[in-house]
Amino acid sequence: SMTDDADLAWETTGSAVDYACPGFEVRRDEVVLPDGTESDFHYVDEPPAVVVLPFTPDGEVVTIAEWRQAVGRVNRGLPAGTSEPGDTDLAAAARRELTEETGYEAETVERLDVAEPANGIANTVHHYFVARGCRPVGEQDLDFNESIRVDRADYDDLLAAAVDGGLRDARAKLALFAYELTRG
Repeated sequence: SMTDDADLAWETTGSAVDYACPGFEVRRDEVVLPDGTESDFHYVDEPPAVVVLPFTPDGEVVTIAEWRQAVGRVNRGLPAGTSEPGDTDLAAAARRELTEETGYEAETVERLDVAEPANGIANTVHHYFVARGCRPVGEQDLDFNESIRVDRADYDDLLAAAVDGGLRDARAKLALFAYELTRG
């Protein structure tokens, strides 16, 4: 249980950024392990992110296709982005990312889930939102290093792709699974 986890805890005695680049930093913590061993631990340090599952008025999902350099291919997924300094309202950040990446605007945005996708190597937290009534209102407003094509997909087809491996993106899969498991 959560109450007797104290014997697993590490003590952080120092912390510094070893490397910084656009989007994230690599942080090194000096730690003392439960048995008293002193060590270093490196991890990716980045701001909270938002992931949007956007439905059009007729129930289609607004999807994106984006080049992902880390895996060397085009990735099919959902609009997502890192929060900005000063973002106190993550639902508003989700609205902004949706519009910037796709040119679509949502009527309503509601919280769906929250997850730590890679907490062995990163402190990333993803905040998931369902956006409804999404309509195209303008042009994309992409960052210089974003190569994104906007598309629409049938929800059931997208869910099937998430199950059979045709859709690999973990953020998109988790959004679809959470939605499918929790919708009334």
